[in-house]
Amino acid sequence: MKTAITDLLGIEMPIILPGMSWISTPELVAAVSNAGGLGILASGPLTPDETREAIIKIRQLTDKPFGIGVTLLMPGAEENAYIAIEEKVPVINFSLGKGDKLIERAHAYGAKVIATVVTEKHALSAQASGADALMVTGHEAAAHGGDVTSLVLVPAISQAVDIPVIATGGFADARGLMAAFSLGADGVAMGSRLATSSDSPLHQNMKDAVVKKGEQDTIYSKNFDGIHARIMRTPEAIKATKKPMNFVVACFEAMKAAAIVKQPIWKILLGMLAMMDKVKLLAYFGAAVPRLKAATVDGDYQKGVQFIGQTQGLINDQPSVQQIFDTIRQDAKAVHEANARRLDNTE
Repeated sequence: MKTAITDLLGIEMPIILPGMSWISTPELVAAVSNAGGLGILASGPLTPDETREAIIKIRQLTDKPFGIGVTLLMPGAEENAYIAIEEKVPVINFSLGKGDKLIERAHAYGAKVIATVVTEKHALSAQASGADALMVTGHEAAAHGGDVTSLVLVPAISQAVDIPVIATGGFADARGLMAAFSLGADGVAMGSRLATSSDSPLHQNMKDAVVKKGEQDTIYSKNFDGIHARIMRTPEAIKATKKPMNFVVACFEAMKAAAIVKQPIWKILLGMLAMMDKVKLLAYFGAAVPRLKAATVDGDYQKGVQFIGQTQGLINDQPSVQQIFDTIRQDAKAVHEANARRLDNTE
């Protein structure tokens, strides 16, 4: 396949693995890149030293392009971004923050920068800052998708900007890929689909739960981590989204979470003080970490909370990344031919 995204990133298939904490590890990143797509490392749970080690490991596993994801709102994200720049990672993906300085430094050595956005306003701002592409995240997506569905958000942003768009949220197979092209996108991100591949480190309990559940078995709420997010519907998820956590409790939970993401408590506190206007958000973000890790890493269905997209209703198996890509290549041709026949029948 050849699109503006494959040309921009130097990849064969316009399919992206987004940076998902504890899932987008070096092994899965390399598997996606080796299959022809672009794997993006999740740096959220990593220290700067671990980020560097992960980048080195990815390069041992693949000679294909790959990226790193940084959530700029979070403490430690800037340090991880600078490690990626020092290591000259080919693609930087940033979210939840202004990436002006990051874009400038990445472009200095020839890297491409993808900004994750959920609104047209943020898309235009990212383009003005110099972003090379946009990851446009619709309502169907796992974790922090927008309020508008991909069916509307993707074409709205595609027609408003002049840079390539990666459609995110609601895409898990060839039908979704071809639909994204029709909406004006140049590629797709398939987080939930790739997270349930046999190459993914997502705990087997959660992979099996995804296969069993349908598209309606998710919850979209801001009561879990302070920003509207989509999670798997489980007893703990229902409890976690019933009402917002008490702010004082959230602060204490965020302090406990510092050990999980290997950040010193003083750095968490400093980050909160530096962004007093967002201190409540940071507290809820941090408080969510233990339950996310319990599901993703430990497979604790009762106590954990799992980010998942509505595409879980389309996921019925757990093939390898290579098998997923091979199937999409084959099925995309069939979808294209079927659509061509429909058009021919209208003449």
